[in-house]
Amino acid sequence: QESARRSVVRGLLRSALQGAMTAEAPPPPAAEGLTILQPDDYHHHLRDEPYLEHTVPFAARAFHRLLVMPNLVPPVTTTVMALEYRERILKRVPADVPEGSFVPLMTLYLTDNTTPEDIALAKVSGHVYAVKLYPAGATTNSDFGVTSYEKIMPALSKMEELGILLLVHGESTDQSVDIFEREQSFYTSTMPMIIKQCPKLRVVCEHVTSAFGVDFVLAQGPNVSATITAHHLLYNRNVIFKGGINPHFYCLPILKTEVDRRKLVEAAISSSKFFLGTDSAPHAISRKECCPGCAGCFTAHMAIELVAEAFEAEGGLDALEDFVSTRGAAFYGLPQTTKRRTLTREAWKIPKDYPFGDQTVVPLRGGETARWKLCEREA
Repeated sequence: QESARRSVVRGLLRSALQGAMTAEAPPPPAAEGLTILQPDDYHHHLRDEPYLEHTVPFAARAFHRLLVMPNLVPPVTTTVMALEYRERILKRVPADVPEGSFVPLMTLYLTDNTTPEDIALAKVSGHVYAVKLYPAGATTNSDFGVTSYEKIMPALSKMEELGILLLVHGESTDQSVDIFEREQSFYTSTMPMIIKQCPKLRVVCEHVTSAFGVDFVLAQGPNVSATITAHHLLYNRNVIFKGGINPHFYCLPILKTEVDRRKLVEAAISSSKFFLGTDSAPHAISRKECCPGCAGCFTAHMAIELVAEAFEAEGGLDALEDFVSTRGAAFYGLPQTTKRRTLTREAWKIPKDYPFGDQTVVPLRGGETARWKLCEREA
């Protein structure tokens, strides 16, 4: 009997030990790579000469279609200016990018003086896809932006008629409104007024940053979508002040709370109304590490990798292709690309800076180690 009892005890101990080992075993490693359709970016700042030599290669090597922002100095307010800018961009596409695999989509800068005739000309050009609304003074090079919403209604009505998209920097410029609340203010007052007057206008709420902004977009009809940046998916406002002031995390709209960040990630993974617009916005180091420093994060060096990090952290890598490759094209009425790209799990050191004209630009997370790597495109 004693021998039998000891045998039973040993068996129970073995079972308990095996159960404990199973419970404590690490989860299986995530896939070492994944293949997705070639990504697009529906919000990108390339700047102009002499910087295109250094900004265009990052974009052309990462993306198929690139929606180019018009806030140059002077701003791109006419179709002729947009087409000339497009030619300058195409001249800077590097030789290792297959011909036709990088397509800049041009935009116009909306002002109080934009006319319905300007909109009609943009439509027939075949290269201008949208018009950007900057409230005057809201962000970088927005001084020529909109000061009177009444004055732009004829242009918006023409855009509604012709199907040209309105891109909105959705922040109040009222200095009595807290900087962390300006997106909420805009989507409480200004944006509902625009949609009420032009209910069929196709609108992209650019770089939404708050739970309020996400909820606003979700509550609208199918003609309203939004872009989200990589840096807003990964970071909250604490990073700006961690250990001191970190100017390379300062952007507009400014990073928000952790609650807001998590809402953005949830929307990016689960809702077809949200797609990638990196808002990669390079500034020379001399214009970032100064007083006053410029707003903007340079992310073109690893935008897709940053989004992959954010999605992986929430178990959402299965939705990565939808967010970076298909939803934006669907909203813009563009054909789905057929080329594919591979992301590999590969550690690599991000350079501390990159050339930028005759100066340098500090990339987001410069000097740190990245966990994902976007492989070269197919020939």
